[in-house]
Parts: sequence; structure tokens; C-alpha cells
Amino acid sequence: MLRKVFVIAASLLAGCASTGPAPVPAPIRAITYETGACFGTCPVYSVTVSSDGAGRFEGRRFTGATGPQSFTVTPAQFAAFEAALAPYRPKSGEVDYSAPPLCGRMATDMPSVDVRWDEPGRAHLHYYYGCDREKYAVMADALRHAVDALPIAAFIRAP
Repeated sequence: MLRKVFVIAASLLAGCASTGPAPVPAPIRAITYETGACFGTCPVYSVTVSSDGAGRFEGRRFTGATGPQSFTVTPAQFAAFEAALAPYRPKSGEVDYSAPPLCGRMATDMPSVDVRWDEPGRAHLHYYYGCDREKYAVMADALRHAVDALPIAAFIRAP
């Protein structure tokens, strides 16, 4: 009888040991936000910000600054940028809003944005602003304004 109680107690303890809190996901180390060209004068640039505060902007076309520019972000700015993009971050892999099945109706000559999260899973979102414009209006607006959380307005806006 004592042996039976010991086996049951050991089984219960083993079960408790295997059910702990869920693992905490690894933090995002960096986010890269890159715009694509349009038929016109849309700013084309890439910006990467790291959770450690390092930022790098590279203006390519129709921007206030051309070439690589360094800047820093506060933890609050990084958190705001991350939070603005979070609802659209794929759990892992790539999600592409530029062709079927996610994009049914498409306007031409619009810009695009690529967002990459440097983390385990390396999530990647590609969004073409001409993709189902009414259906994805909230997402398009959020993606377009996510960079407003960063101190790069002067780099983006052409003088």
C-alpha cells in the first residue's frame, strides 16, 4: 500500500514539473521597414531600428536625406513602433498582400512596404498599398504611419 501511494505521489509530482508557465517568446531584436517605389514621387527608403536603440535610415529616392543616416531611438519610441506594427506581424514566415489569395482587387502604380522582424521565426510582411484598398484601409493607414513613432521625419520628407 505504501508503495502504491509513493508511485501515485511521484506521478503527480512529475506531472506538476512538466506543466509550468508557457515559455516567454524571445524579444524582437530589430525591425526593418522598407518602402517600395510607386509611379510618382513616393519616398523610397529603408529604416532599421534595434531594441538597443540603434537606428539606421537609408534614403534611396524622393527623400529628405539620401544614403545612410544613423540615429537613436528611446525604448519608448522602439516600443511604440513595435506596437504600431504588432497587429500585422505574422506569427512566423511571410505574408504577402500583393497577389491572390490575399489581394483580390488591385490598383496599379502604388507604393509598397516590407516589414521584417528579426526574431526567432523571422516574420516578414509585404503589403502593396493598391491591394483591396477598402478592405485593408485600416492596415494600410497603420503601416503608413508606424514610422511616425521614430525620429526620422526630416529624413523622409523631401525639402
